[in-house]
Amino acid sequence: MSVTQVAAYAAPAPKAPLERTTVPRRAVGEHDVLIGIKYAGICHSDIHQVRDGWGEGIYPMVPGHEIAGLVTEVGAGVTRFAVGDRVGVGCFVDSCRECAYCLRGQEQHCVKGMTGTYNALDKNGEPTYGGYSTHLVVDENYAVRIPDGLALDVAAPLLCAGITLYSPLRHWGAGPGTKVAIVGLGGLGHIGVKIAHALGAEVTVLSQTLRKKEDALRLGASHFHATSDEATFDELAGSFDLILSTVSAPLGLDAYLALLKVDGALVNVGAPEEPVALNLFSVIGGRKTLAGSMIGGIAETQEMLDFCAEHRLGSEIELIGADRINEAYERVRAGDVRYRFVIDASTI
Repeated sequence: MSVTQVAAYAAPAPKAPLERTTVPRRAVGEHDVLIGIKYAGICHSDIHQVRDGWGEGIYPMVPGHEIAGLVTEVGAGVTRFAVGDRVGVGCFVDSCRECAYCLRGQEQHCVKGMTGTYNALDKNGEPTYGGYSTHLVVDENYAVRIPDGLALDVAAPLLCAGITLYSPLRHWGAGPGTKVAIVGLGGLGHIGVKIAHALGAEVTVLSQTLRKKEDALRLGASHFHATSDEATFDELAGSFDLILSTVSAPLGLDAYLALLKVDGALVNVGAPEEPVALNLFSVIGGRKTLAGSMIGGIAETQEMLDFCAEHRLGSEIELIGADRINEAYERVRAGDVRYRFVIDASTI
């Protein structure tokens, strides 16, 4: 495939509706694979970036970093994939490959900065365009194999949402004998419930209302509590080894830190646009940890996909045509999706 234009959906300017357009894709290099995209998940971070919520963006912007498809062409030096392989691409498509973090498989923490799948500049200074498109060219080292046990449509959101929850659950030791709370049962939270349950933890969901209780119990939670009920925080004080906050609105950190056991950790994977306040006595007492986590490296992402295939875990999705992307954005902002929109790329 020579450098060419492919169909895509892009935001032409900050806060503008996405519209159908074309964007360039580079020629397939020696170590590149060309992916025919089948499905692309809609992540809340897509909406943040399209709306300039996390800083100045690069426009036109083609979002999408939850990409699942098939290899349709490989470069002469490719050894990891062959035409026809089922593959995925997540939040980044390159890194320096030389720093200590890259060398130990933590490319997401690259000292020079990972290259985002979209809204970034590649090593040639050209903008990257994401998965709301028909094709993607990527270095083979930044793609992962989607196991046969996972359907491509439910696998797509795992490339961001799945690894975003899997990585901290593994890092902070979720498993048998631990009590884990998931704050928010949305696109991130519902996958977190599934993975934490499969790891053997006792899972509690903390959500604003009881509206999603039945879903949470079906997905693997043992308990569900409404945070709008002030008695919840008194009842659950000192209960959890690990709390994962998946919400993108500012969280009352002090109230949630009080729910931890001694040496417990509150880990934020949701990324509010506004600053949050903290009373340091909330972490000093009980030797508690307030932390954050972001996705995972390529090796851990592959580990996550293999784990999900083994345990038959996919995202709960609503499949849409590309003409409904803008509608989907508004519904995500309103919390009106159970639990991840996935775009059928054949409609782009």
